[in-house]
Amino acid sequence: MSDPRLTPANARVAGAHLTDAQPGLTRVQGQSRQVIRPLVDLLRAPHGPRDRQLLFGDAVTVYEDRDGWAFVQAQKDGYVGYLPGISLGPATKPTHCIAAPASHVYREADIKSPDRFALSLGAKITALAEHRDFIETADGFIPRAHLREVGDHPSDPVAVAETLLHTPYLWGGNSRWGIDCSGLVQAALLACALPCPGDSDHQQRLGQQADGPAQRGDLVFWKGHVGLIADADLLLHANAHHMTVVLESLQDAIDRIAAQGGGALIAHRRL
Repeated sequence: MSDPRLTPANARVAGAHLTDAQPGLTRVQGQSRQVIRPLVDLLRAPHGPRDRQLLFGDAVTVYEDRDGWAFVQAQKDGYVGYLPGISLGPATKPTHCIAAPASHVYREADIKSPDRFALSLGAKITALAEHRDFIETADGFIPRAHLREVGDHPSDPVAVAETLLHTPYLWGGNSRWGIDCSGLVQAALLACALPCPGDSDHQQRLGQQADGPAQRGDLVFWKGHVGLIADADLLLHANAHHMTVVLESLQDAIDRIAAQGGGALIAHRRL
């Protein structure tokens, strides 16, 4: 059975490439668009619960635009859901990504000018011009120090995830303003150009089963939870116990989660 989280089909339309779509659905090719809001919830249904979030510049394929809602599939991880149609604009080719935990878009190339909005780690922008300390975009000016060029990837996912320490926990969150366990892992891996799905059960298929002591960059899993190994016995994870992104002893986390009814570790993967 197809995973509905990754299947671009609803009660009316289905992606033209789907071979097992239900009869009677209109087959559509989909149109490429991108997110033009700083952050937008990807909903299970119009006005429904949040499944994940998309960032400014994230590319999507739109399969339906109906009653102000766009039914989309995110290109970064294949996740499907609904966004307000006004949160999308024409697709462009990004030139830079936000490499800091967050940054501001200023009205002028001046840190004292009014800021228009903020962008989270991983947001993508298209440069129009480069100034000494700023990159100019259609929406304003972003400090060069907070950007990296597309294709210039860091190599250590743990170091990326550590920049998000103390970010508030948010179920389904994918940004500096709120993130969950799988969102943290995805942000860290995508920044390093490592493909990564959006949920922990899918992330459990990444890499290879690891034997022996944990190493930096390994992923460890409980049912419904994932964390990154920062050191031999140090776990980096977003969790609802601390309601933030923390570093804690791996053994302490194992004991605490078991005591709270979360069960034992179920997987240890090495990328």
